[in-house]
Amino acid sequence: MKLVTVKNYRCFREEQKARLAPLTLLVGENSTGKTSFLAIVRALWQVAFESVVPDFQEPPYDLGTFGEIAYNRSSRNRAKFFEASFETVIRERRRRGSRRTESQTAKFLVTFESREGVPYPTSRKLISGNRLLEASENIAHGVIDDREGSIAPTLPRSAEDNKLIPLQIMTFPRLVTASAENSDDQTDEVARDLWSDDDREKFFHLALALEGRFGTNRNRQPPFAGAPVRSTPRRTYDPSRPFRDPSGEYVPTLLANLSRRDPDEWELLKNALEKFGRDSGLFDEISIESLGRTEGSPFQLHVRKAARDALNKCLMMWHSTVGSH
Repeated sequence: MKLVTVKNYRCFREEQKARLAPLTLLVGENSTGKTSFLAIVRALWQVAFESVVPDFQEPPYDLGTFGEIAYNRSSRNRAKFFEASFETVIRERRRRGSRRTESQTAKFLVTFESREGVPYPTSRKLISGNRLLEASENIAHGVIDDREGSIAPTLPRSAEDNKLIPLQIMTFPRLVTASAENSDDQTDEVARDLWSDDDREKFFHLALALEGRFGTNRNRQPPFAGAPVRSTPRRTYDPSRPFRDPSGEYVPTLLANLSRRDPDEWELLKNALEKFGRDSGLFDEISIESLGRTEGSPFQLHVRKAARDALNKCLMMWHSTVGSH
């Protein structure tokens, strides 16, 4: 994700954009939208790359119902939908069987509306170059150059309500063609509006480049749903399997395991952490002390703030006082 945009979402009534870098820091007071932004990034990922309906109450973010998420200044100004989008770079194969790929920018946009009081992605749009593909429920609509068409392929609905039909399935040429030919209620007008085989193939490869084969893009690393680190420090830690959790409970065990199994890598991380500590003024030294000789032994995590700065200031004041007399 390179650029994330939201509109009518929580405190963001007007369209707001946030450009993402490899390292992006969110800084601001409480209730300024930091948690809301993290939640929408996760939701966009789930819709685009996992083809699932996101749960806005899934930990560590609980944004509530649709009425609490859509912009709502008053009962008269309540938004009936909210939108979110992102831009990304995709590598697309223009022809089936070809190994040549082209890199290009694509935009993925989702419109959420209320369904039984919770946000539901009623529209998904994928835009790249001269192609626009829009999907809602079982219907796909596309525009390429000045040509446009719609198709409602006969697709089996998933037994799970939280599943969405991947865009590549809705545009798969053979499936779409067979469905159109076998449709009992097909009219001449609908038939004329159907995409050509070449059009459908272009839309299919566009969807495939975004979603990955079968709707799971293994080349993309999903975002980790984090939250403010609020774990309670302990005097002594017992080793445990470091399952990642939003509050950071796993971090001490992660550091201890690294110090025991890869001392060189730990030294690099330790130096980086201590540099950050000194630059920020938070601490000067971090270390792991094992209370036994085995990997299963308890350990302590020491974070020290050196007192030398305060001592130096006292000595300078003392010398200044003595010198003045």
